[in-house]
Amino acid sequence: MSDARDTRTTLAADRRALLRGAGGLLAVLLAPGVTLYAMGGAEAEARAPGEAVSPKVRWGLLIDVNACPADCDACVAACRTENGWADTGHKATDPHWIRKVSVRDPASGAAREVPVMCQHCASAPCVDVCPTGASFRRADGIVLVDRHICIGCRYCIMACPYKARTLVHEPVHDQTADAPRGKGTVEGCTLCAPRIDAGRLPACVEACAAKGGAMLFGDLNDPNSAIAKAVAARAPARIRADLRLDPGVGYRGL
Repeated sequence: MSDARDTRTTLAADRRALLRGAGGLLAVLLAPGVTLYAMGGAEAEARAPGEAVSPKVRWGLLIDVNACPADCDACVAACRTENGWADTGHKATDPHWIRKVSVRDPASGAAREVPVMCQHCASAPCVDVCPTGASFRRADGIVLVDRHICIGCRYCIMACPYKARTLVHEPVHDQTADAPRGKGTVEGCTLCAPRIDAGRLPACVEACAAKGGAMLFGDLNDPNSAIAKAVAARAPARIRADLRLDPGVGYRGL
């Protein structure tokens, strides 16, 4: 997370430079050799300690809804275990870093269960409305919350069209080291950034692969990655594509 904050600081400085009219080229640190993941758990090169997150990479997900069984919640369970959140029986306020949403085509009657999480938008409205800069986007496209400076105003919750963020309402115990949480702050899917930085797959993708694999994860900017090839072959559907937020998450079968 410290690398993410460093990168955010760099980007913030660059934005200020742009506003001052100092030039149009961002001086963002680049990191070579950062990773390619494929569905099924292929390992890849981890980012070296101290190495900056690279804007050359854009992490993304492609989810095949037709391969996602309605009775399977492996992705949700894996996220819950990995990040230490749990349902408390209060549906209106319980966290949901990822959730299964039922959708139905009124014309055909076809119904699907769709995993929905933060869509890691390139033009993230949660980042735009955050008054403290706690909501930020890493150079590699992952949208995060810095809970040290989140004041719990919930503007980001209201701005997100995917209902992908929640406020922590209750005290949190037995937290995981990689996903610190705090009462009164906002949280949401991190795309398992610590795992990605260590050269691993997001927990949801890993669990999904064990069940047959409806999720494809990788670098959208790498034309040789499996996800980039799949997206190039056929453009995926985006939830609320009309908003033109350029999400990092795409869907097949919607």
